[in-house]
Amino acid sequence: MPFKYRLESVLTVRIRKKEAQLVVVLKAQQAVLEAEDRIRQNQEEISQTIQNKKTADFKMMEYYDSYLHHLWDKADVLEQERQRLQSILDDEKAKLVKCEQEVKVLEKHKEKQKEAYIEEEKKAELKQFSEIGVQRFYIHSKEASEAQEELSEFTNLTEQE
Repeated sequence: MPFKYRLESVLTVRIRKKEAQLVVVLKAQQAVLEAEDRIRQNQEEISQTIQNKKTADFKMMEYYDSYLHHLWDKADVLEQERQRLQSILDDEKAKLVKCEQEVKVLEKHKEKQKEAYIEEEKKAELKQFSEIGVQRFYIHSKEASEAQEELSEFTNLTEQE
């Protein structure tokens, strides 16, 4: 009879949960990368605006200043958004680690159960071989005693003649 793990369905559910959590982590990582990309683009726009301000007409300085303030405010908002997304990512990674630990615990339990099953199978096989050995010994001893009886009968018959 092959090994059947009694908690296989639980293990399967935990593996699926881990895989689903991995997808959530990947999406959270993608969101963080997109936020960092938006921050980089905003920084490039700020540096480009500063370069353009240096060569612009003095009448446009007030507009450049207000636009730069707007970009700096936007940078602050984008950084806050990145930090929020990063904390979500950290939480999701912690959940993933917990799921992985739950799966590892069950896999270890399954391995121990399988080892115990194999050990029991070996014991049963040895017991069966032992029983076969006892039966063989009994048969051989019975045959030997029958042969001894025949020999003794034969010797008695030869002595009587």
